[in-house]
Order: sequence, then C-alpha cells, then structure tokens
Amino acid sequence: MQPGRWTLQGNWLEREELPIAVKGRILIAWSRDDWFTMITKLTFPYHDRDEVTLQYRGRLSAGDRRYTFVLQHSQLGRVEGEGLVAPESLVQRHWVLSDRQQRRSSFETLYRLNDDRYYFSSTTLTGHHLNSTMEATLERQAEQNT
Repeated sequence: MQPGRWTLQGNWLEREELPIAVKGRILIAWSRDDWFTMITKLTFPYHDRDEVTLQYRGRLSAGDRRYTFVLQHSQLGRVEGEGLVAPESLVQRHWVLSDRQQRRSSFETLYRLNDDRYYFSSTTLTGHHLNSTMEATLERQAEQNT
C-alpha cells in the first residue's frame, strides 16, 4: 500500500448481532530501509462502543512477497503477524501473544481496486470460532499542499 492518509468505511458484525457502521483513519509511512508503520483508528459513529486503535510495524524488502510485523492493539494487546503480497492483494494473519487460553487470532485480506482504493475484509477468531467480521473500503486521501 502506498504511504499517506487513508479513510476506512464499512460494517462490523459480531456473533448474534446486527451489523454496525465503522469508520476509520489510517496513516501509512515507509522508511528508506523498507520498514513500514501503519496506525489505524476505528470508530463506531452510531453505536456506543469504544474506539479501536492499531499500531503496526513491519518490514518488507524490495522483491519479497512475505513479511512479518508486530502490532499493538488497543483491545487485544501485543500481536504478531505475517503477510503475503499477491499480485492484486495483501493477505495477513496475526495472533495475540500470551493468549494460550483463548487463542485469539485474525485473518485479513486487502484487495487492490486501484492504487488509491482497496476492499478490506477481516475476521477475528477465538480458537476455531468466528467472533467478528469487518468489511470496508479503504481510500487514500489526496495530499494537500500547505
């Protein structure tokens, strides 16, 4: 994904619940030595629910298709993950550290519609059971000259 400011808009669905609207802001930056950071803030504008923040840090060397990352999640704590770069998508899997009892993990796909727009789908599991799903569209914001 390209660096910059992105917006997220979609739906969040939990077991036995109706879908609720989710909105978000994402900031992506790349360093010269192939490290990336991604900071995400999710809000639920029409629902009384705490916001979710995620701070990713990982490395993807030029020409590589596989990468690893660490993530600090406001609800899950410290998380590790891995990803694969496919021709038109990014696929990520991550798992909560120090969580042997619940075995929480997640799986995400970001499908590239064009360089400035992605379709995002994710699911969170506890053991073998689906807990929540999110589907959204990500859109990169045009840079503003100041």
